[in-house]
Amino acid sequence: MPNKLYFEGDSVVLLAASIMCANQLELKEELISLEKAGIDILHCDVMDGVFVNNMAMGPYVLEQISNFTKIPLDIHLATVEPEKYIKLFLPVKPKYISFHIETTKDPLKIVELLKKNNIGVSVALSPKTELSEILPIIKFVDMVLIMTVNPGFAGQKFNYRVVEKLKKLNSICKDIGISPIIEVDGCINKSTIPDVVTNGANLLVLGTSALFKPYNDYSKTVKEIKSLIDKT
Repeated sequence: MPNKLYFEGDSVVLLAASIMCANQLELKEELISLEKAGIDILHCDVMDGVFVNNMAMGPYVLEQISNFTKIPLDIHLATVEPEKYIKLFLPVKPKYISFHIETTKDPLKIVELLKKNNIGVSVALSPKTELSEILPIIKFVDMVLIMTVNPGFAGQKFNYRVVEKLKKLNSICKDIGISPIIEVDGCINKSTIPDVVTNGANLLVLGTSALFKPYNDYSKTVKEIKSLIDKT
């Protein structure tokens, strides 16, 4: 399973950088800095202007990023018609692709498409979506992406109601004997990290509220966040 490459034990919590939030005019330098800082995964938001009221990150850009950096890519499809977009992004060879459960009537078809192409399968849920929606496929996925804000825009406030969803998801996974990666995305910072880590999240997406700030020292920030996680 793809998650075994990065998670050697249940206590490991890894950090993803939301590359959409980086300085796009200085992307090469940003990638070098993130790699030096020890970022584990690049979280890449793909938006179609339909599922969410925003647009971001096409295959040509992500292919260049993938060719330049050693950091593996985690592509989050905030799009309708996920099958179409998965095929567009296959040449990028990401480690994971997340599709929203709200966008398909046949999630197993998407699971099979990703597995056929040796890409980690991740299913995403918006804050209002119930966990029951993913239960029929949860045994077949490598990762569950829990959105802690509505997908589409950076800078939103953390939805604390999602903490209970995390807790419930962690309990379900333990009860049925599976251990998918549990990723959280949306206003993940020093104030919210203890809540999500305590309730089972082990891949944290860092964006504007934690990492991408003017003149921020990424190495220092990553070190501080890892120290906070160790104390949680």
